[in-house]
Amino acid sequence: MESLVAALVVVAVAVFAAYRTVRVVPQATAGVVERFGRYHRTLAPGLNLVVPFIDRIKDTVDLREQVVAFPPQAVVTSDNLVVSVDTAVSLQVTDARAATYEITNFMVAVERLTMTTLRDVVGGMSVDRALASREEIGAELREALGAATGAWGLRVARVELTAIDPPVSVQESMERHARADRDGRAAVLAAEGRKQADVLAAEGERQAAVLRARGEAEATVLRARADAEARATRARGEADAIGVLLRAVREGGPGSESLVREYLRALREVAGDADGEPPTASPDLERVLEGLTGTLPAWDEPPGTDAGERAPAGDGSPAGAGLPAAGGSTVRPADDGSPGADGSPAGKTPVKDVKDTPVTG
Repeated sequence: MESLVAALVVVAVAVFAAYRTVRVVPQATAGVVERFGRYHRTLAPGLNLVVPFIDRIKDTVDLREQVVAFPPQAVVTSDNLVVSVDTAVSLQVTDARAATYEITNFMVAVERLTMTTLRDVVGGMSVDRALASREEIGAELREALGAATGAWGLRVARVELTAIDPPVSVQESMERHARADRDGRAAVLAAEGRKQADVLAAEGERQAAVLRARGEAEATVLRARADAEARATRARGEADAIGVLLRAVREGGPGSESLVREYLRALREVAGDADGEPPTASPDLERVLEGLTGTLPAWDEPPGTDAGERAPAGDGSPAGAGLPAAGGSTVRPADDGSPGADGSPAGKTPVKDVKDTPVTG
């Protein structure tokens, strides 16, 4: 019976010793082993063997990066205003032995160090600069914490300022200032818009005036060109009519009565005289008519015959004498010294006005 009890005691001791020998460390953690109260080694994640009753695991340290948010801290700025600052620190344990033996509680130590450094950094700034320099404050805090926590086996990844709250009176003043600034910018933008609209309207009016003036100038040029073409066409028509008369005079002879009538009719049509007034021709027409009348013989009349008693063109007297020249004047035949029908000189024979000569046909 005694042997059985002894065997059971030995088995129980062996099981307990095996349990104390095998230790399993979770991933991303480290175990600090002490032997006879002194640091012996650090257990890696996984299965580890220790000497039972001699080695002891003092603590397991989390090696993952941790984000620790600290409560708001009241900080006095350089312009004697109290602001409330919320911070969040991201840190990671890199040395489990240092984090265990170099500092009692590294979380509390990091919090106190953050508060002290924050007061030093923000205390040298004004409220406006502190509100606009969050990244700068976070960088200075990270540098200061990194230098102090390196001996504790910690690595400070980043420090963020989650909130900077100035006093209520300062917030109201800042809101009024921001509102006034926005109103001023809005007024400037509105004035700039009106200015640009006026400039565009004036530019449009100027361009419209230029286009109107250009259109009027082009219209004037076109009208002048059309007038010149019309005059040139009219002059060519007059020249063609005069050419036809000259050919008819040369072919039909100077004694043809029908030639005189056709001449007068053509002259009225060329000059466009519709009211019975003497036609007005161009200077070229005047020169051609003078040359034409020079080719016609004189109209002889018996002595003492009045201008109103001259025989009509159908009494056998030569036709074409006393033709009207340009402007309604009477063109006399040229005095070439040739005798008329009664033997008198042609240059001294009176000429009848064309207005008294009936035109037929």
